[in-house]
Amino acid sequence: MQRTPKPEPLEGHPRYEKIRDLNSGTFGFVQLARDKQTGELIACKFIERGDKVTKYVEREILNHRCLVHPHIVQFKEVFLTQQYLGIAMEFASGGDMFEYVVKKNGLREEEARWFFQQLIVGLDYCHRMGVVNRDIKLENTLLDSSPRPLVKICDFGYSKHEKFQSAPGSRVGTPAYLAPEVILTTRGKTYDGKIADIWSCGVMLYVMLVGAYPFERPEDKTDSQKLQKMIQRILKVDYHIPSHIKLSPEGHDLLRRVLVADPAARINVAQIYDHPWYCKNLPPGVKEMNDRPQPLPEGLQSVEEISRIVQDSRHPGTSNFTGLQETDDYIDDAMESYEASLDYPEA
Repeated sequence: MQRTPKPEPLEGHPRYEKIRDLNSGTFGFVQLARDKQTGELIACKFIERGDKVTKYVEREILNHRCLVHPHIVQFKEVFLTQQYLGIAMEFASGGDMFEYVVKKNGLREEEARWFFQQLIVGLDYCHRMGVVNRDIKLENTLLDSSPRPLVKICDFGYSKHEKFQSAPGSRVGTPAYLAPEVILTTRGKTYDGKIADIWSCGVMLYVMLVGAYPFERPEDKTDSQKLQKMIQRILKVDYHIPSHIKLSPEGHDLLRRVLVADPAARINVAQIYDHPWYCKNLPPGVKEMNDRPQPLPEGLQSVEEISRIVQDSRHPGTSNFTGLQETDDYIDDAMESYEASLDYPEA
């Protein structure tokens, strides 16, 4: 069988030159590139032109555009090639937190605290700007290459803006990180995306500390069994911290207050800021960081310009690339066949 050559959308590009491929997935693929004007390294995400550039892609770009923060990957611009819509972003050279935690087989409490402190500050900023993420997870959290790495939230594919989009009401995200109210949502029902994001942060904290997911068990053999059992445990908040994990009483308390089934009883960002575990060794000024939001970069593409480019990208190119664009129904499709066998509590 003849191999399809790898796409090279930056070949001959006036501003960016490819350095290497980074990764690919259902969304498209990402390449590391250099800005020939500034020498800066950037990450370029490419989505095939045509019907794969959905309204969700435009929403992701516009929501990401309005966020300027040290703990969020910086959006640069969108551009068109003959075959692709390109999204240029800040490059975080330290990889993602999933790789980092797996490599270390879980983190010491002090290191987990350092990352969690940054994660909450970045998420608090998003929420203040009106954006809920809805897919907080280790794989969507990048690191720079500092001696003490800085956290950068990087993916807004499932995000919603409270001013410009409807309230969250779809079962989207990554199953292991879903809050109970997201799992239980039905068509026409909404939930608070901000407090659902907090649950996902709690799952992240657990994985950082333990090196495993809180609601998965080794005895769950088949994929269908894993998903069914995991969902049941999420709804019951059935998790435990292994005895060999050294975690302070304050750490246990914070996890208990984050991983709460009732979203109205779950701890919020302001309460996390005041929690003793979170406050320990917190650098001065962190709590106040988001009181002074940074202005948008000078020369940033306008909303109108981005919308025009995205609209133009919906005219198909000539690429044979076969990536599939995810939609809001992703989790519904993944779990639909299991729901009949699940013993859900009353919604």
